[in-house]
Amino acid sequence: MIFSGKTALVTGGSRGIGRAVVRRLAAGGGRVVVSFKGYADAARAPARELEGSVAVRADQEDLSTVDALLDAVGDRLDILVNNAAINPPAALADITSEEFDRVMTVNVKYPLLLMRRGAARMPDNGRIVNISTLNTAIPAPGLALYCASKAALEQVTKVAARELGDRGITANVVSPGGTDTEMFRDSNPPEAVEQTAAFTALRRIGQPEDIAAVVAFLAGPDGQWITGQNIRATGGLIL
Repeated sequence: MIFSGKTALVTGGSRGIGRAVVRRLAAGGGRVVVSFKGYADAARAPARELEGSVAVRADQEDLSTVDALLDAVGDRLDILVNNAAINPPAALADITSEEFDRVMTVNVKYPLLLMRRGAARMPDNGRIVNISTLNTAIPAPGLALYCASKAALEQVTKVAARELGDRGITANVVSPGGTDTEMFRDSNPPEAVEQTAAFTALRRIGQPEDIAAVVAFLAGPDGQWITGQNIRATGGLIL
């Protein structure tokens, strides 16, 4: 029960990687505050199962919802996992300033505000884990906004590691490769699963639990000497 007595905040915890992270931290004894925008029943189900945990609706396009999340957390936050993100594909020629602002707000500004305000509630040796993507290393057509926003989040994480290190707080990034989530299947053709598996050293696509295991390691006591790093949890899709 390595997370016993700890409070964690996981954004976008209603499905996919976020949901797996919630369950992994709770299985270790943690109290987890789960944010969600949609899929309310899916978000509330694990919270109902886990004593002391709670699900809070928070649309990351609305910066005022940061208050609701931190109110649910209380005075102490031990672990922050910024997982929620959006990925609206658009060619460069089709990107509008409004869409740019929306993606950057959800994927960068909101996590940054949670880091800034969350760190003020963190005791020494707290943990920040931000979820990025393999696409910052292997960009693809139509993903300019997604790649740019996640690259910005990666840099913010490195700066946070420098600024918070004197308190023993670590800040790291986990960048999943092809992972079997609804977002992955919705944004790729059906053959992408087999194609991605074929290019992955371990010959399969990832499961949300694979990514949750890496997050749990970084969030736990064994991750105390790792900070400012980008862990590419891809199963060998990039070597």
